[in-house]
Amino acid sequence: MSYERYWGNIHEQSDKLQELLSSYWHQYSDFGNWQFWVVLASLVLPLVLLYFTVDRTRIFEVFFFGYTVHMLWAYIDIALGRSGYLTHTFFLTPLLPNATNITASILPVGFLLLYQYCTNHQKNFYLYTILLSAVFSFGLAPLEHHFKFIDSGKGMSLFYIFLIDIGITLVAYWVTRLLVKVKAAAYDKVEKERRKNV
Repeated sequence: MSYERYWGNIHEQSDKLQELLSSYWHQYSDFGNWQFWVVLASLVLPLVLLYFTVDRTRIFEVFFFGYTVHMLWAYIDIALGRSGYLTHTFFLTPLLPNATNITASILPVGFLLLYQYCTNHQKNFYLYTILLSAVFSFGLAPLEHHFKFIDSGKGMSLFYIFLIDIGITLVAYWVTRLLVKVKAAAYDKVEKERRKNV
């Protein structure tokens, strides 16, 4: 099959898939279904909580951590969905990734507030990450599965979700701590230069 034919078929199948998702959304996941309102609330409420609880003196650092969790989870969730391992069956709109409420709000806000709490109070971030990951993986995910908000296949288990949660959060933590060290080193360098010139 030629390059042009491959892409012609890909676009054709993509259009059919989008039509099918839109049809499904209108029947099972739009404004007239209670699932839509649960998804919307799970997107909005964590963000409202974040507005009132974020440490504004460290907002860029804390938001960078949360953004990193969001990006990593969003990409991994898309890969899991396309591979048939984990599918979110109710969503805000067929135009956005299905798990936007989870990957852009619940998980990033939860881990962001955990990061803020642990770093502000000198708590063991690794231990608390394991605990919160267990809550999300063995508490929230089974609840979602019970109400058919997620569908898993190909051997995907709660334990794998638990490991993914921990892995993503630790990568975000290490990258953020590296950024904090780079910023502190740059600040020290500027301060030394300023003292020399005084």
